[in-house]
Amino acid sequence: MTQISDTDGSEAETPPDGLIQTDYTIGRDNIEGSVGPFGFDVHNPVFAISAFAVVAFVIFTLALPAQADALFSAMFSEVTKGFDWFFIGAADVFVLLCLVLVISPYGKIRLGGRDATPDFSYVSWFSMLFAAGMGIGLMFYGVSEPLSHFSSSMGGTATGADGLRSDWAPLGAAGGNADEAVRLGMAASIFHWALHPWAIYAILALSLALFSYNKGLPLTIRSAFYPIFGERVWGWPGHVIDILAVFATLFGLATSLGLGAAQANSGLHKLFGVPINSTAQIVLIIAITAIALFSVIRGLEAGVKLLSEINMGLAFLLLVFVLLAGPSLLLLTGIGDYLLAYLEYLPALSNPVGREDVNFMQGWTSFYWAWWISWSPFVGMFIARVSRGRTVREFLISVLLIPSLVCVIWMSVFGGAAISQVLRDGYTAVQDSELPLQLFAMLDAMPLTAITSFVGIVLVIVFFVTSSDSGSLVIDTITSGGKVDAPVPQRVFWCLFEGVVAIVLLLSAGGLKSLQSMVISTGLPFTVVLLVMCVAIWRGLASEPR
Repeated sequence: MTQISDTDGSEAETPPDGLIQTDYTIGRDNIEGSVGPFGFDVHNPVFAISAFAVVAFVIFTLALPAQADALFSAMFSEVTKGFDWFFIGAADVFVLLCLVLVISPYGKIRLGGRDATPDFSYVSWFSMLFAAGMGIGLMFYGVSEPLSHFSSSMGGTATGADGLRSDWAPLGAAGGNADEAVRLGMAASIFHWALHPWAIYAILALSLALFSYNKGLPLTIRSAFYPIFGERVWGWPGHVIDILAVFATLFGLATSLGLGAAQANSGLHKLFGVPINSTAQIVLIIAITAIALFSVIRGLEAGVKLLSEINMGLAFLLLVFVLLAGPSLLLLTGIGDYLLAYLEYLPALSNPVGREDVNFMQGWTSFYWAWWISWSPFVGMFIARVSRGRTVREFLISVLLIPSLVCVIWMSVFGGAAISQVLRDGYTAVQDSELPLQLFAMLDAMPLTAITSFVGIVLVIVFFVTSSDSGSLVIDTITSGGKVDAPVPQRVFWCLFEGVVAIVLLLSAGGLKSLQSMVISTGLPFTVVLLVMCVAIWRGLASEPR
């Protein structure tokens, strides 16, 4: 039977039913009250420190934009160049642990206990986790990333004056071989959207579900560290973990909001002539945040669940349209070929050391892994909220493998259609367009352009609404000490600040580059948190009755 260390160093046996015996009660350290008609119920000091730091960040960025820009650029450069091996190696660890748990006896353990039943159907469950997980990113990068990697692979390698690779091609490039450039470009794109990011989400979601539903601890990030810190997890070690989770989530969402606003602005420009500038993007951020607020107030069932199902239906229709309107046979056969290419190149792409493709490794993979890690607190907690009743094996297969397959199909169809337009049709508008506009440039060469482009804009907006809604819910849960029924105004507060942070960074400190810098910087310390969490998961599963 697993032993769990108390604060005094003594060893206490876990009870036979797997519950952890602790004196901590949810909301014990909370401060309750009201400001006018609005009530609050917040954790002290997690809420106070998180809120103060975010407000101070906004003031600093607005007051000293040049200094903020320089600071963010330096942070991005130092972290991507100095810790690329760390991000890539950590993501490999997460994938391997998930695969080991799927085939291990621990896979039979049910989240919530032996008699627990799922709260949601497969369709609703999958729609929510996928929409929250990466829907907006697939809309933004589904066309542009495969096309970018294909182009850089075709261009071959180049060496700078310092002797290092100056090109952006993955691995050894393809040196003018078009067929191999397509396979390598698609493999690199799938690498960034399949197993590794979903393993990051799965690790955090599994730990939260296990320690909340099976161990009886609050639904907060710190609960997963009870096997390591014991009762100290309710003190400053836990406060630091939860505060890091708030920062990572907030800046991860702000980055996605900035990307979504840029793409929606490009689509509106294409359809209605709306100018592409910061003013239009700020208006879009405000509008998206307002819709997210409405969804937040409606709650999980009526808000996120409904919007997720609508969005998944629209995304499926758009996918089918591109498949039918494009070179259908080529795209269908390409799915299998690109999946094999991904598996073929996977060992080399996931290698964290001795790489020559430094620009690809640092500018693409390191950024992506930091972005997924920054999203993991809110996506992981949201997935945990809707996953009670699943076995560990069912949970990991559904969260890890099924979404990965969907990403393979999405990248193969959208990226494959764009590359086909360039290679077979000589249509270079998609390749020549700015990144946020490439999806709409591809649709422009197909029938029903106005309708499909409008659907694309709606998808971008609603994907972010679901992400913002669930993210606000998660940040509020963390900053209210694990309470899932805290006053609604608190979720409204965090939802508003996601939009404010995105606007401030877009306006005052270098635009999307600054958003990416903050994602990288907050993702680094949280990577350490996730690695320690892997140990906690193993200990927690080992103490479960089977």
